[in-house]
Amino acid sequence: MQTGIFRIANIGYMINKEDFRQKVIISAGQIFSRYGFKKTTMDEIAKALKMGKSSIYYYFKSKEEIFEAVLLYEANILRNELTTTIKSVESPVDKMRNYVFVRMKAFEKLSNYYNAIFDKNLDHFDFVERIRSKYDREELAILRLILYHGARKKVFNVVNSEYTALAVQTTLKGLEVPLFWKKKEDKIELRLNAVLDVLFNGILVK
Repeated sequence: MQTGIFRIANIGYMINKEDFRQKVIISAGQIFSRYGFKKTTMDEIAKALKMGKSSIYYYFKSKEEIFEAVLLYEANILRNELTTTIKSVESPVDKMRNYVFVRMKAFEKLSNYYNAIFDKNLDHFDFVERIRSKYDREELAILRLILYHGARKKVFNVVNSEYTALAVQTTLKGLEVPLFWKKKEDKIELRLNAVLDVLFNGILVK
């Protein structure tokens, strides 16, 4: 009986620990987004959480470790949203359209992740490059899958899904800088529709 009680108590502790880690990640993410990684301090994170730094250090060894957790958290949000929007439609054209719009409209919500992608001052952190590379691989896999299904259904004329996926990814990455840094949200719809029009219809007269 005592063992059972002990186990229940430990389960409750584990749940609380994960809840606390999540709370730190979300709160720290907001501060990183506002001030950037370099200017954010552990004191500010602790103040936002209304607790001492020692409580945070119990779960995270450093500011860098918290930032890594924030990047992974935001990358997971993007991955889940993209998976959901792709599964919500059947047409390969709609899948690609949904993918492009959800991906390119995620900047505001995932500002830390995109800052890490663009900020060369963070290049010396190995975890930043690992997360960048992991997301790039995952994105290419998703794009290849959409293109493959579209080709099988004879909706897309794709000779090589790998190179076509890379071309689409490169095009989207080319839009990241003007859309993210210059904050031209009012033109996102027009730009993305233009990209999709070229992707689906090409520029040659048929």
